[in-house]
Amino acid sequence: MGPHHSGDSSSYHHNHSRRRRTLDGDDENSEGGGNGGSNGVSDGRQGKRLSSSLLIPGLPDDIALSCLALAPRSDHGSLACLNARFRSLIDSGYLYGLRQRMGVAEHWVYLVCDPRGWEAFDPGANRWMRLPRIPCDDCFNHADKESLAVGPHLLVFGRELRDFAVWSYRSIGLGRGWSRCRPMNHPRCLFASASSGSIAIVAGGSDKTGTVLNSAELYDAETGRWELLPPMTAPRKLCSGFFMGGKFYVVGGMLGEEALTCGEEYDLQSREWRRIEGMYPTAGDAAGAPPLVAVVDDQLYAVEYRTNRLKRYDMKRKSWAVVGRLPVRADTSNGWGLAFKACGRELLVVGGQRGPEGESIVLSSWRPGGGGAAPEWRVLGVKEHAGIFVYNCAIMGY
Repeated sequence: MGPHHSGDSSSYHHNHSRRRRTLDGDDENSEGGGNGGSNGVSDGRQGKRLSSSLLIPGLPDDIALSCLALAPRSDHGSLACLNARFRSLIDSGYLYGLRQRMGVAEHWVYLVCDPRGWEAFDPGANRWMRLPRIPCDDCFNHADKESLAVGPHLLVFGRELRDFAVWSYRSIGLGRGWSRCRPMNHPRCLFASASSGSIAIVAGGSDKTGTVLNSAELYDAETGRWELLPPMTAPRKLCSGFFMGGKFYVVGGMLGEEALTCGEEYDLQSREWRRIEGMYPTAGDAAGAPPLVAVVDDQLYAVEYRTNRLKRYDMKRKSWAVVGRLPVRADTSNGWGLAFKACGRELLVVGGQRGPEGESIVLSSWRPGGGGAAPEWRVLGVKEHAGIFVYNCAIMGY
């Protein structure tokens, strides 16, 4: 956890001071007062100082907010039920920004593995939660989709009856739930994507006419807007993206019948693309899944699904080395139905398995360390009777 900043709670008081109320302060819009006696809330009719104006009696609000920011995300709903001040605090979304500034993060897994829709898994509490259904048309509901998490938002990309669409699930504040996002400047599918903080980048893919694209766009979760970026050096689809070293990369993919082995690097400062030859030599074909790649501690890893092996990339030597084997098989379906993600400082593999009690989805994680030791996967969670195919998966950390 990072250091606490003394200015964190002051912005909270400033933004919400107009909503403070007198008497007991327990109306729906009330918030905690300041710290100690100097920032207590006065009763305008009786002129009394009310110690109950504090978020937590006996604690200055800056310390109380820091304590509440450390509460697990899964407890936020219970906190909101305690009183109107806590409910208003949770609904404001303020704790999300405070947790970011304090370096506090929990990583939840969002996935679809059956027709009932999206679920969230909290590894800390070993708890599964079902999200509301997306209020989309039947075409979007049954079509192939792509997803990523950016900030406190889960973005789901797919095709509706007339065109591509993007839906967003906001996980914090009064706006919790699904809403339709602004469309991309160049709507697409089968693209590379990745997020870093409150931004995400998508690149390549195919438009609704089947044209393979070289365009790229940046999404800002704070404004909900898409910004066109300079185009890549070449078009590609069925590719994958990731952030590493502060830059965005695209690897793999197809151009016509050609499987691309080159990668592209985008520098957000210079706004320029650089082509990297041979960055992904284990290119598949049109029947295979897009590259399964993930970055932990600025180190790139990939799944070689034909051999069920995990590989690590050496940026200086521009070469790959085998690290070990996967906890589940990926070769039986050409990499489809398997999720490979970074989950904080761990690698996460989400895949299906068949056992005596039926089919289940297993979440396995491993934290890479020094010395080149082989992976020792641990089971993070199990979803029983959920099939063996993962349709979509995204990791949200805050």
